[in-house]
Amino acid sequence: MTNSPTRPVALITGASRGIGRAIALRLAAAHDLVLVARDGEHLASVARDCEASGARVQTLALDVRDGQATVAALTGLHVDVLVNNAGVAVMKPFLEMTAEEWNRQVDVNVNALYHVTQALLPGMVQRGRGHVCIIGSTAGRNTFVGGTCYTGTKHFVMGFAESLMLEVRDAGVGVSVITPGSVATELFPEGTNTTWMLEPANIADAVAFAVTAPPHMLVHRLEVRPLSPKRPRSSF
Repeated sequence: MTNSPTRPVALITGASRGIGRAIALRLAAAHDLVLVARDGEHLASVARDCEASGARVQTLALDVRDGQATVAALTGLHVDVLVNNAGVAVMKPFLEMTAEEWNRQVDVNVNALYHVTQALLPGMVQRGRGHVCIIGSTAGRNTFVGGTCYTGTKHFVMGFAESLMLEVRDAGVGVSVITPGSVATELFPEGTNTTWMLEPANIADAVAFAVTAPPHMLVHRLEVRPLSPKRPRSSF
């Protein structure tokens, strides 16, 4: 996919499961895809599902925490839409958090944004079009006990996204940040009641809305919430 394709190409990080998988399936009808995650086996499964919708799919088994490997794998790819979705969360009091847990969240939620975006954004700017979409969180504008690192990384996402938007909009590149509330994924511990939460497909719909807006229109910040934690989805 190094040459100009007939359909726009979307690259999605963290694409092997959860929200990333849902985004890939949602975009597959109109985009060719580059799917990135550490788990090559799960990526292959997602790729088959996306190909059934008509997408050409390239998979990259890649740890986006590794800056050198990321630059080597992504530099030169033709990508029209970048979805920075990869993320991790460790919810525990600060005094109980290990250095490894802290650094892992910062590496995935913050530093990987640099590695991936730095590799692909120059091509968008050169072509005069493109879209960078980042999956943030409502934790990027609030706080809670046990969220010292996670909410810090999501606050970073909000500042990064808005600053980047102002830098590249005159070059024809849009920057969006999708901020979900609670989503029923593996992020939550086993036994958590997720029946009231958003589904990954809801976030995929929000991404599709943002990245397929008319060229003169930018959906920069889109917050998506469950209607009520007191009402399961099945009650609607």
